[in-house]
Amino acid sequence: MLKKNLLAAASMAMGMTLSTAAFAETQITWWHAMGGALGDTVNQIATDFNASQSEYKITPVFKGTYEEALTAGIAAFRAGEQPNVLQVFDAGAATVIGAKGATVPVQDLLADNGIDFDINDYIAGVRYFYADANGKMIGMPFNSSTPIMYYNTEALEKAGVSAPKTWEEFEAVTAPALKAAGYIPLVQSHLPWEFTENFFSRHNLPFATNDNGYGDGETKILINTPEIKAQFASLKKWKDEGLFEWFGAGWNDNQKPFEEGKVGLWLGSSGSFGGLQKTATMPFSATLLPYWEAVTKEPTQTFIGGAALFAMSGKSDEENKATAEFFRYMSSPEVQLMWHKQTGYVPITNAAYELAKAEGYYTEKPAAEVGIQQLSLPAGEHTKGYRMGFYVQIRDVMNREYGRLLTGETSVDDAFATIEKEANELLARFNKTQG
Repeated sequence: MLKKNLLAAASMAMGMTLSTAAFAETQITWWHAMGGALGDTVNQIATDFNASQSEYKITPVFKGTYEEALTAGIAAFRAGEQPNVLQVFDAGAATVIGAKGATVPVQDLLADNGIDFDINDYIAGVRYFYADANGKMIGMPFNSSTPIMYYNTEALEKAGVSAPKTWEEFEAVTAPALKAAGYIPLVQSHLPWEFTENFFSRHNLPFATNDNGYGDGETKILINTPEIKAQFASLKKWKDEGLFEWFGAGWNDNQKPFEEGKVGLWLGSSGSFGGLQKTATMPFSATLLPYWEAVTKEPTQTFIGGAALFAMSGKSDEENKATAEFFRYMSSPEVQLMWHKQTGYVPITNAAYELAKAEGYYTEKPAAEVGIQQLSLPAGEHTKGYRMGFYVQIRDVMNREYGRLLTGETSVDDAFATIEKEANELLARFNKTQG
């Protein structure tokens, strides 16, 4: 009898073990660079996903700045300890996409796990930034934004002007009136992103050879060109005349004076809308990024900044399935709308955008729609984005030379010649790593 009881107990224990194993959660990790309130929202998305089903559990891990998260991800991949999901920012996309075998293209991941995918479901300016030369989406767009023009409503009313549609209008009408009314007419927060990368996109100009770097083979930057040099010559002139101010390369250094009501116009991220509602000391709204009518009569869309989520390779089929299901959840209209409302980043899909409109969100907060409207403008041959390796370092060169230009340490011609030279040296080095 004792032997029978022991056997029965052993059998029951084994059955419970097998049952527990059968229903064990597949656990995956998500390394990200979202701190503060954004990090709280990331944690909420993960918590809600885990609560929505019982098969998978995702654990978000904050890894510092964009640069730090990318560096950590690369080191982990080399050591065979990579996370399932890695957030990579726009300037680092070429590095992770160019690392052969490092990621599983999100389009393949979803298809392999029976999840429908149509790139046309994503809003126009989002679709191709993290895609390959053939238009296959490699990274899942996540915190997506684009540069827009915010305006101080009180300042424009006091000056008796409207937000400018063109830079010619800004120079001739808006800026002098704002200055006369006692305001700094214009500040911006990221010269490489707002006045360089998206300058080329807004005017449908090539930013680099080789299909803006999306093609195979060697890529060279096309930055030493008349149009962009004229843009920066104007910036320097405006600064000298008190129509534009530059407080350094720090994002918040330039945003803060706008929040304090000292500035009429601020070029910032559409993703700043959520935070700006809490920090601005005056009423504000937003409009499209101006363009130069002398360059084009038909301005085109800008492209996204921010970051995407990449599925790292070297994981089991079960873990890849879990990652695919998380991507399905994260890109759903309801989750995208929550993310859009809480952070200001644009919803990445047309369905989420339509849901926001149906709820009347933009009637209540019209400035929240401007980024999506700009990303939905007509596209051009050169508007999907850029793909250049070592671009983090290239941006550093731009920031250094732009600072020297605006403080009178170098000329426009010398600044752009230097950027062109050093950027192409970096691109040549990156090209060798891809061989």
